[in-house]
Amino acid sequence: MLTGGELDVLTGDYLAELTMLILGRDRLKDPALGYAKTYLRQLEDGLGLAHERGVKLVANAGGLNPAGLARRIGELAERVGVPMRVAYVEGDDLTARYPGALAANAYLGGWGITACLRAGADVVVTGRVADAALVSGAAAAHFGWAEDDFDALAGAVVAGHVLECGTQATGGNYSFFTEHDVRRPGFPLAEIDADGSSVITKHPGTGGAVTVETVTAQLLYETGPVRYPGPDVTARLDTVRLTADGVDRVRIDGVRGEAPPPDLKVGLSRLGGWRNETVFVLTGLDVDAKAALVKEQLAPVLAGVKDVRWTLARTDRADAPSEEEASALLRLVVRDQDADAVGRAFSGAGIELALASYPGFHVTAPPGKASPYGVFEAAYVPQGDVPHTAVLPDGTRTDVSKPPAHKALEPVPEPDLPPRREGPTRRAPLGTLAGARSGDKGGDANLGVWARTDAAWHWLANELTVDRLRELLPETAPLDVERHTLPNLRAVNFVVRGLLGEGVASQARFDPQAKALGEWLRSRLVDIPEEIL
Repeated sequence: MLTGGELDVLTGDYLAELTMLILGRDRLKDPALGYAKTYLRQLEDGLGLAHERGVKLVANAGGLNPAGLARRIGELAERVGVPMRVAYVEGDDLTARYPGALAANAYLGGWGITACLRAGADVVVTGRVADAALVSGAAAAHFGWAEDDFDALAGAVVAGHVLECGTQATGGNYSFFTEHDVRRPGFPLAEIDADGSSVITKHPGTGGAVTVETVTAQLLYETGPVRYPGPDVTARLDTVRLTADGVDRVRIDGVRGEAPPPDLKVGLSRLGGWRNETVFVLTGLDVDAKAALVKEQLAPVLAGVKDVRWTLARTDRADAPSEEEASALLRLVVRDQDADAVGRAFSGAGIELALASYPGFHVTAPPGKASPYGVFEAAYVPQGDVPHTAVLPDGTRTDVSKPPAHKALEPVPEPDLPPRREGPTRRAPLGTLAGARSGDKGGDANLGVWARTDAAWHWLANELTVDRLRELLPETAPLDVERHTLPNLRAVNFVVRGLLGEGVASQARFDPQAKALGEWLRSRLVDIPEEIL
């Protein structure tokens, strides 16, 4: 990004929910840690280039220790002889307020970043801020926006959301990946205007593609209701307009903003207990009977374990040309507060069946010890209860002002649906005419689906209801499912509550972050009107 073309500010989002748990464990081992060490290693190569090209660096890599990372960056700059002014933002760490939490961090907004840049910082590191605040904070500093410039801020937040997951906006993890060369997709950048509108593009000569659909996919990722709340502004996703603006250029405009909600989200990470797993391979005939035998044989060992989950994946097929294709996988996952209950006593018991169970007995890995797993939860606190401090390059500490107004979140009424498509149908995969992007938010899964044409949208908007989704994805049937409609994007966005248990770190599901949930949906067969196929 530093060498590929023109750039003013280079942002970096390092803090997934799972990362906070990892950093919390780092901090337990060494209080001087708690930041993303990867960023420091990257700066060893990039700090001089950034200075040479006049590029500001803004990243949330400070994690649980932004002051510690800022200090290390200052030491690096001195060692390599690059005069960089370093500032940082803190106040998000609320761990002391939540006994038993490994890390508890409020999602701050972008105004601390703005204060640091306005004070002349070349490098700004933060702890937990809203991902898009990296971009909106930099844009506010550049254009001199005020705290109540909600439309401009919302536009920058939308641009920031497109950028935050890197190459997911340029063809990475894209449903129609075969249509573009995505072997080495370039990273996206946003050309932001003074009114908050932007153009998403990438450096010349880089791989991948920037199209209305690649940007749509990322806009749907890890969002929920039409009102997309943040610490500084609530962006109305139903007002977003995307238009092609040339090759590898997509314009975003029309975004409306509202005052943010009165509370800040707090991400809580804690150790949930201990887990272990064994995967039994069942080959050839009588797969169900083989699975039943193993379950019965291990029942006495598992009787006292708090959480026991069996999953049989029928990856086998009849008359297979290879042994692997003839085999199914029986996965056993156990969790308990007692490490011994799910340790070698558990895994050893499975292996000890090797000569006394089903024919062809083997497992995918040797017995192992129990490993700790984490739990992610969300809490909410009033904005006024959370300090937000910018520590400027000269060491001056300045309190960041709070938003001038707040507005409680309210549901947006469903828009009128387009007329339903009727006529002869043909059974085909949903993905024939729709793309999807899915992900995680704590224990909830998000699943956004967009139609490729207006005709397909007229059918999709009426066909893919909550009840229909539950039919197509039976795992969602017992859960609370919400649907949010975004006609400007020809999309519907689902939130599936509780699908991921206690979050990715708990590894409650085969796909613990729901990354492939959308592709599963696209593979399901549905009756599609022939005229739109």
